[in-house]
Amino acid sequence: MGFFDSAYRSSPPWDIGRPQKEFADLVRRGEIRGSVLDIGCGTGENALLFASEGHEVWGIDATPLAIEKAREKAAARGFKVNFLVLDALELPQLNRKFDTATDSGLFHTLTDEDRSTFVENLADVLTSSGNYFMLCFSDLEPAGYGPRRITKQEIRDCFSDGWKIHYIRPAVFESRTRSVGSRAWLSSISRK
Repeated sequence: MGFFDSAYRSSPPWDIGRPQKEFADLVRRGEIRGSVLDIGCGTGENALLFASEGHEVWGIDATPLAIEKAREKAAARGFKVNFLVLDALELPQLNRKFDTATDSGLFHTLTDEDRSTFVENLADVLTSSGNYFMLCFSDLEPAGYGPRRITKQEIRDCFSDGWKIHYIRPAVFESRTRSVGSRAWLSSISRK
C-alpha cells in the first residue's frame, strides 16, 4: 500500500477531479441500479455521482488518506456516502449485499493470486441478480507506463464460474497525464 499512500499525498494521475466518463455514461443509460458498492473508490468521485442520483452508496478503499478526502468531498457537497477504509480482498466484512458494484482501476492492480479471492468476495456482497461494472486497462494499450494490462480472456477466465458476462467493450480510462486517456475495457458482469 506504500505506493497508494504516497500517491494520495498529492494528486495521482487517475484522480481526475470528476467521475470517469464511462461511469457517468452508465448512470445516464440507467445501468447503475439500487444500492451501490464502489470498490477502490479513491477520493470518491464515482461514488458521489451515484449518490447524486439517489442511490444508497458505500465506497471502500484501502488507503486511509483517499477515504479522508472522499469524506471531505461528501460533506462539502452534502451527499451521504458510507466511505470506509477496507481492503478489496475483505469485502465480506461489510456484512451486507449490494445491487451494483463498481470498480474503476482496481482489478488491474490485483495479482493473479488475488483475483480469485476478489471474485469470491465480490460474489459474497452482490445480490443474486447483482451487477459488477469494471473499468480496467486493456492489453490494447501500449506498454511503457501505468498498471498492468488485462486481456478479455483474463476477464472471462476470472468470471467463468457462477457469473454471466454481459459485455466486455472497448472504453477509455481517463487520467490527468494523458489527454486522450488510455485504452481500457468496460465490463458488465452479473451473478447467475
